[in-house]
Amino acid sequence: MALLNRQLGWFLTHVSRAVNQRNFSITGVCNAIQKQTCVRVIDNSPIGNTPYHRPPKCIHVYNKTGVGKVGDKILLAIKGEKRKAIIVGHKMPGPAMTPRFDSNNVVLIEDNGNPIGTRIKVPIPSLLRKREGEFSKLLAIAQNFV
Repeated sequence: MALLNRQLGWFLTHVSRAVNQRNFSITGVCNAIQKQTCVRVIDNSPIGNTPYHRPPKCIHVYNKTGVGKVGDKILLAIKGEKRKAIIVGHKMPGPAMTPRFDSNNVVLIEDNGNPIGTRIKVPIPSLLRKREGEFSKLLAIAQNFV
């Protein structure tokens, strides 16, 4: 009986050590937009708003870190096609006084940077106004800002 208790004690200490030394991180990056993140298209483009059995997913982020923030371009897999999009809102908390959204929002764009849709249905962050040269057409079709 003593031998069984000693072996059980040894087993429990090693299991608890393994649990405490996990090899993965559960930081805020989990809510940012990276590869395999499901997103929501918020413009009125025809490809983004007709129902489909799979939600749009990010398959590439066009920056060095691989984690997309507001204003970054990404590549989406949507309805079996590849489309470029701009991130206009994400779940991850950002710097002070920047809005945090309930979903990861994107606007579909063409290869030359023009938006595909003609209206944006939800408010977008006014942070994009600072970089107006890049997003002037996107800001023109937006109705509300946060």
